[in-house]
Order: sequence, then C-alpha cells, then structure tokens
Amino acid sequence: MQHIRQIFGLLFSKDVGKQNPNDVAKPGRGLQSNQASLFGMLHSSESAKRQQRRFCGPFAALTFNLVVAVGIIFMNKWILKNVGFQYPVFLTVIHYAVSWALMAILNIFSILPASPSSNLAPLSLFTFGFVNSVSTGLANVSLKYNSVGFYQMAKIAITPLIVLMEFIWYKKIIAFSKVIALTIVSVGVAVATVTDLQFSLFGACIALAWIIPSAVNKILWSNVQQQENWTALALMWKTTPITFFFLVFMIPFLDPPGALAFHWSFSNTAAILMSAFLGFLLQWSSALTLGNWTWGGRFVVLRCVLGFVFSKTNLPPLRRGA
Repeated sequence: MQHIRQIFGLLFSKDVGKQNPNDVAKPGRGLQSNQASLFGMLHSSESAKRQQRRFCGPFAALTFNLVVAVGIIFMNKWILKNVGFQYPVFLTVIHYAVSWALMAILNIFSILPASPSSNLAPLSLFTFGFVNSVSTGLANVSLKYNSVGFYQMAKIAITPLIVLMEFIWYKKIIAFSKVIALTIVSVGVAVATVTDLQFSLFGACIALAWIIPSAVNKILWSNVQQQENWTALALMWKTTPITFFFLVFMIPFLDPPGALAFHWSFSNTAAILMSAFLGFLLQWSSALTLGNWTWGGRFVVLRCVLGFVFSKTNLPPLRRGA
C-alpha cells in the first residue's frame, strides 16, 4: 500500500506552495515534474529493480505467490472438471493473452519497468519462451488428467531436480541441514497426499514430462533476474509473446477438438477470464519470488506445503440448469 500511495502521490501531487515563483505561468509544471520522477524511477532498470526489492521482499513475494497459486489450482481444476472446458492448453493461451494485454496497458501508460541495457540475446528469449510454454502448458494438462494431490506430488519432484541441475550447471551446493529439512518436508507432503493419488497413465506421463521443463524454467528465471538485473514484469513483457506463440502451436497436439464450439455463456466466460487474471498474478508473483530467493527449491517445497493443506478440500460441484 505504501508503494501505491507513493505512485499516486507522484502522479497527482501538485505541491503548489513549494513551486518556483518563475513557474507560476506554467500550472502543469509541478505535475509534470512529479510524473517525470515516477517514470524515471520505473524506466531505469537498476532503479526499478531496487524498488521491486524494497517493496516486495522474499517473504512478501512468497506469500503473494502462495495465495495466488492455491487459488489458480482450484480455479483451473474447477474449470476443467465442472465447467467442462476440456482444453487445458487453450486455457493457458487465454491466460497469456490476458497477461500480454494487461502488460500492454501498463506499457501504454509508461508504468512497465524498463529492461536492462544488456538485453537478452534472441536465442535466450527464444529459449525462455519455449521452456515457459512447455512448462505452463503441460502443468494444466497434468491438472486435467490427474487429481490435485497427484499434481502437488509431481510438483515436489521438481525440488531434487533443481538441486541436481544447479549443481551441474552452476556448481551450487546446499548445506546438508537444508537437504535434510527439505527431504523431511517433501516426504511428509508426499505421504500425506497418498490418499488423493488419482491419475491416468496418460496423465502420469504428462506429469513426468512436465517436471523437467518446470525445473529448467525456475532456474532460468531465478538466475536471469538475480544476475542480470531484470525485474519480473520487464522479463515477462519480453517473453510472453514468444510463450504465447509456442502455446498456440501446442494446441492441436494436446487439446481435443471443439474449443470454439464450447458454450461461452456469461458465467463460463467470466470464470475463464478470472482464471486468466489469476494466471497473470501467478506468473508475476512466481517471477518476483524466483528473483528474490537464491535457491528455487525452497520456494517450490514451501508452495507445495500450503498447496497440500488446501488440496484436502473437495471441489464444490457446479449446478447446471436443465
């Protein structure tokens, strides 16, 4: 809230009493100066990164992400199961289309943070978009064919893979005490989830295929933000169009036909758009968290713990009219 007050204060404060007498003939000068201060704060990548860390630290970002992650899992499962929208990749495409539109609005009003001067190479952006599309697309396909409990259990498997990949790529070694603690938490959640392990053979294969790109995706987002001074929104703005393109390409291979023939009633459309808005918040909060936490495995396990707590709640059935 303090950050929001600061932004609106810069935008709308006129502070006439402190204006230079020479500026009396220019009544809009004070407002323009305040707006320039705000835009300068957002359009310097170093300043934007400092503001992000100042107003959204590690635990604030993690809390934000945990709440949104739990909400979108249940919303997506409800849409896929109860609303009858059996098109998980198309649902992900809608998510990214809404995210792209929201960021375009921020960009029009010059609120979108600037990219660093050392832009990512085209091949790096291509890799980001491809890995992100496979990770998010397969996540929703897995959620369609598996129970929430199995989905959470598959997500836990990402943790040891992140540890292994970061050791191979970056020679990162975590303390033995952290390994023991995370192992206990992971095993505890896995054992407690055994009662909700409903899955199909195809769903299990999708979940296994989803684990690797998801781990790679988290490592890439974490390292680029921490080492190359990217903010979450700036990186999302650069990668979302590429992710959107690859997701559209995946639709014929993973979605059944008939998406356009779906009953797009007001309630169904509103539910899908709400899911899309949560998708934007999830992508943003995940990027914020990975940009603040030095090791993504802790973030994955902590999110799974809270996700498991809420996953014990059954989804309410949707009443349909005659």
